[in-house]
Amino acid sequence: MINSVFINLLKRNTPRWLVLIIDVYIVLNTFILSYLIRFDFSLSFDTSKFILQFPIVIIASLIGFFLIGSYKGVIRHTGIRDSINVFLASLTIFVLMIGIVLLNRQFNWVSEFTIPRSIIVIHFLLNVTLLIASRVIYKELYRLLMTGSDIEKRVMIYGAGEAGMLAYSVLHDDKKNKVQIVGFIDDDKRKSGSKINGVPVFNSKKVNTSFVENKNIDEIILSIQNIKPSRLLQIVGSVSKLPLKVKIVPPIKSWIDGDLNAKQIRSVKIEDLLGRTPIELNNPILHQEFNNKVILITGAAGSIGSEIARQVSSFKYKQIILIDQAESELYNLQQYFINKKNDNIKAIVADIQNKDRMEFLFVKYKPNLVFHAAAYKHVPFMEDNPYEAVRTNVLGSKNIADISVKNHVEKMVMISTDKAVNPTNVMGGTKRIAEMYMNCLNENGHTKFITTRFGNVLGSNGSVIPLFQSQIDKGGPLTVTHKDITRYFMTIPEACQLVLEAGCMGQGGEIFVFDMGNSIKIYDLALNMIRLSGLKYPEEIDIEITGLRPGEKIYEELIGDKENVINTHHEKIMIAKVASLNTDIIKQQIEELCIVNNEADYEQTVLKMKQIVPEFISNNSKYEKLDIKTIFY
Repeated sequence: MINSVFINLLKRNTPRWLVLIIDVYIVLNTFILSYLIRFDFSLSFDTSKFILQFPIVIIASLIGFFLIGSYKGVIRHTGIRDSINVFLASLTIFVLMIGIVLLNRQFNWVSEFTIPRSIIVIHFLLNVTLLIASRVIYKELYRLLMTGSDIEKRVMIYGAGEAGMLAYSVLHDDKKNKVQIVGFIDDDKRKSGSKINGVPVFNSKKVNTSFVENKNIDEIILSIQNIKPSRLLQIVGSVSKLPLKVKIVPPIKSWIDGDLNAKQIRSVKIEDLLGRTPIELNNPILHQEFNNKVILITGAAGSIGSEIARQVSSFKYKQIILIDQAESELYNLQQYFINKKNDNIKAIVADIQNKDRMEFLFVKYKPNLVFHAAAYKHVPFMEDNPYEAVRTNVLGSKNIADISVKNHVEKMVMISTDKAVNPTNVMGGTKRIAEMYMNCLNENGHTKFITTRFGNVLGSNGSVIPLFQSQIDKGGPLTVTHKDITRYFMTIPEACQLVLEAGCMGQGGEIFVFDMGNSIKIYDLALNMIRLSGLKYPEEIDIEITGLRPGEKIYEELIGDKENVINTHHEKIMIAKVASLNTDIIKQQIEELCIVNNEADYEQTVLKMKQIVPEFISNNSKYEKLDIKTIFY
């Protein structure tokens, strides 16, 4: 009962008047202690004069505390700023007492009031020490009583630098997290064996399974800023094998108002293991580019299209037109903007294959900029359905491009894929043909056509990450088509930043690509996802090698064999300068492809595609036999 009452009192902010009384009481006691220290703990000084000095000490301390306001701070949240205030208040008391003593000696006001200067100096030092110490002790007492004696988990912090110290402070001061920080882990051998705030530092090479079990470690928190992604990948790969949870302190830019709190320390995401530094675009010209413009986005309900819409909505646009045939997802996006209270955003269910419908929408809304994200993108599906691949990726793109020219659209930005480079499948072939058609149209008319090529996008519909997560939730196994298969990865927001940048800097005819860092082995990605989910491979969940799917490459490319690279103002963004095309012949061949495709003869459709794109060589596909016919053609 008494304990609960005491805790309730601690939970309340201590009244300022009480803090002031306690501080004055401490100052009086330190004054007594100063005399005892000065006279070797004997009463060999004049106690009557000593008692007469008390009122002066009280007055000086009250003036000092009132001037600085050191008693106004919340004691249980004492920090560096509060300690500085205590120091300044003690210094003020010191100056006042020195001044009074010197003036008294000069004018001989009160003969009995003579304080040795050595005592005033000792008093000042004791005030600083004990006033700060009293606050720290109160703060720690409060923390112990609030957290209780039950420790929910024992953690170690990977990184004994500034970021590691910050994580320590956040966890140590957070009352809701009942954690015990067992130690720091660091790669620097010189730090091994030392202590920080009484917590030992261990070399990373010594942290293994037996180490974790002996010290009963429940969690490792990675707290290293400005680390190379490749090194982070190595660290996560090693610690994720241990029988514990792995969390990470996010980058500084994602902290709330520049401050870190315990809630922001989260589980490691696959985005953290990209093996590359994310591209950050900060082009002030973007605001000017989209100012007072009507922006039309096809495929707006998809992962890329919807993110483009979200990013564009932050500018001072005139109107945004969202087009997609996926009713449910488009409705969800519409509700998102309604909840965000964004004005002048129109969601329209429509199919880019329907040219008349598209023409009607362009005439009605008169877009200035078009972002064309609508496409079929699943390689195995399109390998079995080349008719639909051509109808959407070629004919649909052709429709949007032709209508853009007809309606004097300023710029059209098309989302392409790395699978369009030296394509080995129908999907990649159709996207390369769409690129070629944009290039043909760029030389005529008002509209500027810009293409952006992307690698795989983390978290997009049908991508490998959601697939692996779904398989993990079901207990596995995780399916990988080939043990050596690699892919480039980037985040959805990053991909869309590139789209907007391309729309801004593009002058027509460019294919924008960018440095995506090192490609990632899908097998290693699967292993990391298993371990980060707290599961053991292969005991609890296995990986199954299923074999390459029709049309699938072991590795992807961003630049074609006959393409040159030109740098841009951004060090990570480049332009692939493609070989010149005979536009008249290419346009005629694409027209013929759309006509042939209407016959629904898959082999004839794919054969025509191979004639348009000579580098389209099928891999692990039933259409490999057509490559010989293409050579003779």
